[in-house]
Amino acid sequence: MLNISIVLYHPRWEQEVLPLVQELLRVKCLRKIYLVDNSEEEANGEWLEANANGQKPKAKNQKIRYMHMSSNLGYGRAHNVALRESVFYRTEFHLVMNSDIQVRAEDIDAMYAFMQAHPEVGQLMPKVLNPDGTQQFLAKRLPSPIDVFGRRFLPEWMMARRNRRYELRDLDLSRPHNVPYLSGCFMFLRMEAVLQARLFDERYFMYPEDIDLTRTIHRDWLTLYYPEWTITHVHAHESYKDKRMLRIHIQNMCRYFNKFGWLFDSERRRFNQLT
Repeated sequence: MLNISIVLYHPRWEQEVLPLVQELLRVKCLRKIYLVDNSEEEANGEWLEANANGQKPKAKNQKIRYMHMSSNLGYGRAHNVALRESVFYRTEFHLVMNSDIQVRAEDIDAMYAFMQAHPEVGQLMPKVLNPDGTQQFLAKRLPSPIDVFGRRFLPEWMMARRNRRYELRDLDLSRPHNVPYLSGCFMFLRMEAVLQARLFDERYFMYPEDIDLTRTIHRDWLTLYYPEWTITHVHAHESYKDKRMLRIHIQNMCRYFNKFGWLFDSERRRFNQLT
């Protein structure tokens, strides 16, 4: 079976969350949807559980669990709350996703069947599109400090060639690829691989936890970009708009490079060469 977790922070309930939950309830392999809410104020979980199925307000949907956190835990730590539920119930697969994703239920069932048939795959991400139908390049090589900070603070013309390499734009992206960094917006995870990686590293508040988890799983499993299925992602680029989010981004990327290495990261070099 499959659990799905979505971490929320001041979400657009009726415009974004409810339509997504209604679609996810159509997934045949679904065990439970965990809505982990980092917002200060608690939402009306009963309203969501009822409206997701078009039922009367007092009729709860047992496949939805709304979890309001006492504070903003951050992205990875909040998802870990739900991932530990998957550990407890011995759920075979867990899908980590954003609330700003549009995906078809039948595609999730197809991914589930694919993961069951390919036990060597620890993580999968489909092709990700913008709302206008153009591709988001979210399967990447492992970043070096210049890849992260150069694209934020150096002129675009100086980083164009390096960005193209970092985002694997010269690969044939109509084919599957085993890559060491898959975006946290949609991570179809095998729980055996996640347990081996010890879940998300909770030292990050947000941003590099997906890089960390994917590269750790990549050591012993395939981490696949698989373009047979597509999803749409309304990507906000918050750290490009908000100085506070930019500061959080920088702080957490520094934690990432302190952990794995700034200039000298032999695993990064090896994984990127293989990619």
